[in-house]
Amino acid sequence: MPEGRHERVAELRRVARERFGFDDLGPEQIEAMGTLLEGRDVLVVMPTGSGKSAIYQVPTVVLGGPAVVVSPLIALQRDQVTGLRESAAPNAVAVNSAQSESAVDKGWRAVREGDAEYLLLSPEQLAKDDVVARLRELRPSLFVVDEAHCVSTWGHDFRPDYLNLGEAAERLGRPPVLALTATAAAPVRADIVEHLHMRDAHTVTAGTDRPNISLAVRTFTDDAAKREAVSRWTAEAGGPGILYTATRKDAEAYAQRLRQDGVDAEAYHAGMKAADRSRIHDGFMAGAPAVVVATSAFGMGIDKPDVRFVAHASVPKALDSYYQEIGRAGRDGEPAHAMLFYRPEDLGLQKFLTARSLDRDALQRIMTVLAGQDVPQSRSGVAQLAGLSRRKTTDLLSLLEEAGAVTVEGGRRAVRAVPGRTARESVERAQEVFERGRRMDRSRIEMMRGYAETPSCRRQYLLGYFGEQLDGPCGHCDVCDRCSGTDHGEPAAAPGLSEPAATPGPCAPYGPNDRVRHAEWGEGTVMRVDEDRLVVLFEQVGYKTLSLPAVEESDLLADA
Repeated sequence: MPEGRHERVAELRRVARERFGFDDLGPEQIEAMGTLLEGRDVLVVMPTGSGKSAIYQVPTVVLGGPAVVVSPLIALQRDQVTGLRESAAPNAVAVNSAQSESAVDKGWRAVREGDAEYLLLSPEQLAKDDVVARLRELRPSLFVVDEAHCVSTWGHDFRPDYLNLGEAAERLGRPPVLALTATAAAPVRADIVEHLHMRDAHTVTAGTDRPNISLAVRTFTDDAAKREAVSRWTAEAGGPGILYTATRKDAEAYAQRLRQDGVDAEAYHAGMKAADRSRIHDGFMAGAPAVVVATSAFGMGIDKPDVRFVAHASVPKALDSYYQEIGRAGRDGEPAHAMLFYRPEDLGLQKFLTARSLDRDALQRIMTVLAGQDVPQSRSGVAQLAGLSRRKTTDLLSLLEEAGAVTVEGGRRAVRAVPGRTARESVERAQEVFERGRRMDRSRIEMMRGYAETPSCRRQYLLGYFGEQLDGPCGHCDVCDRCSGTDHGEPAAAPGLSEPAATPGPCAPYGPNDRVRHAEWGEGTVMRVDEDRLVVLFEQVGYKTLSLPAVEESDLLADA
């Protein structure tokens, strides 16, 4: 190790010990921290509970400047601020919409006067010009994006301001950018780097495996039988636990059924009042209710170590979100369960695909408006002239920017059309980008189906999706249990249940992360290898499952 690097590591360890009370730092933490001190951008993919927050906390002290931390939820900001105040570390403050004007002013003053070194904000705050101007004056030493997978999983559909964070970092003077997430498959990592405008990003990963969480799937052909099994299994599982549902209506219905069965359960979803959501969140952290029945709106701010199970009443649309959600179980390292109740019809593949259609007419109207202007136009101005809502206009402008049809200026507050391209050409290019994204979405759904229906070790399948290889069956999922004849005490199978048989583990001339090329689909990365098939993530068409004999006989793949 070069002498300068050795000295930096020693300083990081000293600060971690004296200011934060850490016994030591792990190799991944040191690697990420040292790279930040060199001024480089860093993407960190490490499991929950492995110390991701320390990666920005310690270097901030060494660098001697405030860190801007983008955190998506107020509850999560509050937990992070509280955790820092419980140590000898510098203070942290949060600025968000739930605070009074006086509290916001007090927070800004604390950072400006050096009484706080960490400023936590939502992505929406960074869309405000006055906030960015105040931050720029503080000359931040780091720009941190927590829960960075939201850039990919929410993106245009949920939190468009996440897509603007790369531009925000530029306007702040471009301090080193640190992106943190617990799980991110290859396409998600690429999205994070692209949308945050990360330069020469160094990626640090630790194993995403959580071996203390047992994995199981129960497959049904009848919806009524599935619902009965969900209620019975959850009532018998023993809390604390989380039951995820696909709809708000299901969350209410399952919570009511569980209460009838004597379980201390509450429903949680985005349609509830904020005060009720806060009450349930805080109560669950404190021990009551024992079970929260929730849509995906619940969980990101939950850092409860003793969650004993996470169950899904319906199959999610992607393994990315599924693994994020089951990762909320067993953070204390003790045994925990992840149970998926699966009915193939619940995937609703065709409904999902037809629900996401592109409004070409709206795109045409936007491009026509921009083509007739000599100066950049505000987003609200474009929306008004095109006769569209601000939200829809923002979403479509993000798509047009990705398609190279518009450029963004003035801190993402104004846009202009790229010269030399007709409105029709811009719409066609946006359609291509949209269709590519839809193909990726469809392939993610098929990977979720593959996990639910795999006849081999589920953990091998799940880790393979994230580009990791488990050399042998895990011995701690339902498929492995059937192979060995063991039973981890799960409730008995319910009516309407079908179980797949196990097959031998993987063996093939390809390995995970091998780069390959297909004549039609282009370059891709091998994500998973089974005995007779392999899964490849192609950059243009998403995930494809290929027959290994067909690949070898027809020479379908070449080294990339």
